[in-house]
Amino acid sequence: MIAREQIGNKGILIAAGIIILWLAVFVFALLHPLQSLSYWAIPLVLLLTELFTGVFITAHDAIHEVVYPANQKINRAIGIFCASVFAFNSFDLMYKNHHAHHQYNGEEQDPDFHKSRKFLPWFISFISHYIGWKQFLFTAIFFNLLMFGLKIDVVNLLLFYVLPMCLSTVQLFYFGTFEPHSGLHNNKHKSGTQNKNHLWAFVSCYFFGYHYEHHDNPSVPWWRMYKTKGFVIASDSEAIS
Repeated sequence: MIAREQIGNKGILIAAGIIILWLAVFVFALLHPLQSLSYWAIPLVLLLTELFTGVFITAHDAIHEVVYPANQKINRAIGIFCASVFAFNSFDLMYKNHHAHHQYNGEEQDPDFHKSRKFLPWFISFISHYIGWKQFLFTAIFFNLLMFGLKIDVVNLLLFYVLPMCLSTVQLFYFGTFEPHSGLHNNKHKSGTQNKNHLWAFVSCYFFGYHYEHHDNPSVPWWRMYKTKGFVIASDSEAIS
């Protein structure tokens, strides 16, 4: 395990690395004509999807105050930036809803749960708790600023901005919410978890498929989540090691 005070500067350095890498790939993809990218276009879409997910996960770690525990003003600023990058989400709303999810996991007050346990209605309900007219408006304004102000090709914007955000949203919902909570889990966190495979757990959703472990250790940052696998499972018969 790792306590908040043990994170030191590592959390903020990892967050900065994700943000810088995302920005570099994003700018590169937008500024290069699609014809010149050739067969690299699809790998760039997949890479940007993964990096958008990383940016959102960084906002999530900021919600748990573990990006930079030594200075919560900086921690919050990083969370606001990362939430805004991802379709101009409200960090304060994310903070409120996510802590409600941890407190009322699987109950009526849980904003991330849907009693149908079916993918589509649950996904629509999930999105409706975070995306409203403000997010659509600000995203549309930003899209048009890039297209008309910076003369970015609309195809590049759709392919390397809109599509990766949409794919990342599905990725985050499926591996971080639907899959671990869709079953009837007879444990204290009402959560399932992926089988132990650190490579797949990282690629699929930055270790948040280890979801039982996250609920059991919410102050552990994503980059240390793999270390919790199997540490607390023995005490709960339903969780999967």
